[in-house]
Amino acid sequence: MLPLGLIVAIVLTDVLSPGLPMGPSLLIVAPALTASFASTLTTGAIAALAVAGMVVIGLQEGHLVGGTMEFGSQIIALLVVSVIVTVFRYLQERHARELELVRTVAEATQRVVLRPLPRRIGPLRVGSVYLAAQEQALLGGDLYATVRTPTGTRLIIGDVMGKGLTAISDAALLLGAFREGAHRQAGLSDLAAYLDHSVCWNLADPSEAEKAGECFITAAILDIPDELPQVDMVTCGHPPPLLLHGQRVSTLHATCPAPPLGLGELTGHRYHVDTFTFGPGDILLLHTDGVIEARDARGVFYPLSERAASWVHDSPSALVHHLRVDLIAHAGGHLADDAAVIAVQRSRRPAPTETAESAPLPGPPAGATGHPTLKRASLPSLAAVTVSNTQQMSGPWAAGPGGAQL
Repeated sequence: MLPLGLIVAIVLTDVLSPGLPMGPSLLIVAPALTASFASTLTTGAIAALAVAGMVVIGLQEGHLVGGTMEFGSQIIALLVVSVIVTVFRYLQERHARELELVRTVAEATQRVVLRPLPRRIGPLRVGSVYLAAQEQALLGGDLYATVRTPTGTRLIIGDVMGKGLTAISDAALLLGAFREGAHRQAGLSDLAAYLDHSVCWNLADPSEAEKAGECFITAAILDIPDELPQVDMVTCGHPPPLLLHGQRVSTLHATCPAPPLGLGELTGHRYHVDTFTFGPGDILLLHTDGVIEARDARGVFYPLSERAASWVHDSPSALVHHLRVDLIAHAGGHLADDAAVIAVQRSRRPAPTETAESAPLPGPPAGATGHPTLKRASLPSLAAVTVSNTQQMSGPWAAGPGGAQL
């Protein structure tokens, strides 16, 4: 409506007060203004109306009949500018569509690498938040994942050396190794050794052998049994998690922390499993160093323990939401490093499982035969139906003596 009103105002002013200097030439502003915010079709329509307004002014003042050089130059200038702004608007829209497509594909790819954590995993309630330092990115060098096993839930949170988009491939490598090894390795120490070997084999590029010792990933690997009020943990150079129990917040320090993944072969370290009490209602708060190292304008680090204690009675999802908003406000709206927070709470009562990573279904119990969902009482009726249908069959599919062919 703004450029349309501008055209009407210029035409009426020039018709009612003919001979005003620069009157018709002001019509060139309408298509130029429209191209800054409207679509290609709207820009072309406004340009056509501006040309029509110029023609109306020419007919009213007799410039078209007289054929003055000045008025002809004004019409040509208006036509040229209208075509240029319309074409540029079209190119801008096409570029915007391509950019939106690329952004959609990038977001889908990043979500495949870092799958969202479910809100419920067995007896656990989970809340998570991820803040990437790279603009327009959903993830960077931080990582987390969960895997359900027949006896509980295994979880990893880690931080790749570096940040931003350059660390995504390293994070994807470790996540893939964890999702595969969590089912294969019986013990938590064996799983940590398996992940360390995977990082050593894959993160070191054969063409850059001198950098083999420079690739590492800090991580905390946890195993939370369904039936026991405890959590087992192996810490590989990662910040210790917090345990929120009532009004008390305690730090779960490892008694024998291991070096980051990728450096185990250099140190020959054996992974030690620490066990902590994790009862119903307790909240386990896992985080990366991007959270506790975030600074405000005065250079003060983010006080995670104090802030978490103020929201200890919230649900895991509400807790991480409060932490996200508070962390961004503390850092002045921009984080210098990637940051990830996971809150895990053991439910006071059993809850249905909603998992992103599911373990294979257990087989039938010892002594059972056939499909585990079929009852023994239904087998005779099923056999009777089979025999009845077999007796009605003919041709090559008919049953032979004793039903052997069937």
